[in-house]
Amino acid sequence: MTLSTDSKILRIGHSPDPDDAFMFHGFASGAVRLDGWCIEHVLHDIQTLNALAAGDDPLEVTAMSAHAFFDREDRYELLPVGTSVGRRYGPRVIARQPMTIAQLAGATVAMPGPQTTATLASRALLPAFREVHMDFTDIMDAVSAGDADAGVIIHEGQLTYGRLGFHLVADLGVEFARRHAGLPLPLGVNCVRRDLDAPLRVDIASAYERSVRYALKHPDDAVKYAMQFGRGLSFADTRKFVHMYVNRDSLSLAADVRKALDVLRGFHRDAIKAASHVELA
Repeated sequence: MTLSTDSKILRIGHSPDPDDAFMFHGFASGAVRLDGWCIEHVLHDIQTLNALAAGDDPLEVTAMSAHAFFDREDRYELLPVGTSVGRRYGPRVIARQPMTIAQLAGATVAMPGPQTTATLASRALLPAFREVHMDFTDIMDAVSAGDADAGVIIHEGQLTYGRLGFHLVADLGVEFARRHAGLPLPLGVNCVRRDLDAPLRVDIASAYERSVRYALKHPDDAVKYAMQFGRGLSFADTRKFVHMYVNRDSLSLAADVRKALDVLRGFHRDAIKAASHVELA
């Protein structure tokens, strides 16, 4: 898996949503460079990035769901920058008609991918439900058509669901904080391959931090760049969504974010144990 020093290409993957794009703006604009390396921009939805991280040719640097990272800690280490964190907000469970959380028991719920953090949090925080996984862009349509009783929405859908006529059943960020002493909900993380040379990993972390800081210092330009990934969001809505997930939490891993990651890691560990018990039975 060692990167060829002849190619000097460093692949950085992120998902097609405004907050990831905003943080990448420093690289995309050319304002931030990594000496001696050509940065190749790799764009995929988060579930695809999760799968690539588990595959035979993992990207050198990639965004992935915190959930997926727990399975890849032998291959990747966390970058201290670029984490998307919800502080009493996060992925939202929506339905065509008003529902309570209790009414989700046994319901069919459209989910954005089995390795997304939204799925991990849903399994831990909601009553047992039937999962139907699909591309995150199809979830509202599935709920609207009655193919699912409810759906867990990520990315810009968190802002637009109400104006499209959907009802909020639960905010997973609120539920997580309520049950875990006010902790924030980490969702997406940025990771670097462990097999890269240690000095290069340090340089990558520094460059990524510079890219995020550049975007925060030039927010209008960065938002305009991010709008192309917002699937029709206005400038105002793109800016609002971006700053929900790109802020001081994106510049370092605060102690409460690390603690929250440990809670999520515990969710993941418990799910593996439960699955193994089912297989043994």
